[in-house]
Amino acid sequence: MEQELEKLNHEAVEALDNVCNHDQLEAFRIKYLGRNGQLNSAMRRLGSVGKQDRPRLGKLANTIKTSLEDAFVNKQHVILTTAASTDSTTPDLSMPGRRAAYGKLHPITQIMEEVCSIFANMGFSIAEGPDIELDYYNFEALNIPAHHPARDMHDTFYISDSVLLRTHTSPMQARVMEAQQPPLRLIAPGKVYRCDSDITHTPMFHQVEGFLVDTKVSFADLKGVLSVFTQKIFEKDIPLRFRPSFFPFTEPSAEVDIACVICGGDGCRVCKKTGWLEILGAGMIDPEVFKMVGYDPEIYSGFAFGLGVERIAMLKYGIDDIRLYYENDLRFLSQF
Repeated sequence: MEQELEKLNHEAVEALDNVCNHDQLEAFRIKYLGRNGQLNSAMRRLGSVGKQDRPRLGKLANTIKTSLEDAFVNKQHVILTTAASTDSTTPDLSMPGRRAAYGKLHPITQIMEEVCSIFANMGFSIAEGPDIELDYYNFEALNIPAHHPARDMHDTFYISDSVLLRTHTSPMQARVMEAQQPPLRLIAPGKVYRCDSDITHTPMFHQVEGFLVDTKVSFADLKGVLSVFTQKIFEKDIPLRFRPSFFPFTEPSAEVDIACVICGGDGCRVCKKTGWLEILGAGMIDPEVFKMVGYDPEIYSGFAFGLGVERIAMLKYGIDDIRLYYENDLRFLSQF
């Protein structure tokens, strides 16, 4: 056993002397000093020698191991120093330049700006309001009084009994109509907040509220505006479908669907074989909302709609998990 250890030490020292680079050094470490290397294998066999020889051979094995480890560290330092001293500091002018990384707008920001641009070209002004809203503007001014069943549709973050994080951008309807007289044609983009989180919902998301108030406004006007919008945002003619629905601040109300942009209306997993995808809610502004802001519903009429920016982005880009937009993974975000 003693001769075996001496021979192993001699071979290892000679092999280390012939090491010239980092790859060879790593191969040496694995072969001689690794967990399953030759030295550890020899040390594990010490249990089979006689008790009288075991202390002496164990001391010899530890001495060899310590010596080889020190020699390995020294060799590693020599290789690193040599590599650093041979590096050229003169740039190679024949090499191609390195393109500097540059920032991009977040895909949600891109869609938000595109939506606002489309409506601005149709004559809509842009109005922005506070994220921290009063219960009055978020609910009561929109025909949703306390204890109204529709409040169950909104999982609300309350700050106090009368202050909350807005659950939609619709409060801008009441705020603008309180301060201005018709005709009005506005959109209100911004962040909204609800206690909800899954692959299609996040606690914070983005909406664009739009409304138009004037005399003799009809549901046909609403259909025309939304038809132009969907053609522009998806860059092609897409069939629309209006399904009767309920919103407290519009009457009549409708959910608006488009033909599935994935399968073209033939039916697929994304649209659950229906051929349709919901994109927004809309309707004619309820006369009770006009009364709350001092408009005469016998004179004025109007429509309102609200769309989720993330929803539009998911459909336009073919994304099936909303959480991807907020994980800050540059491999994902840099594609847009």
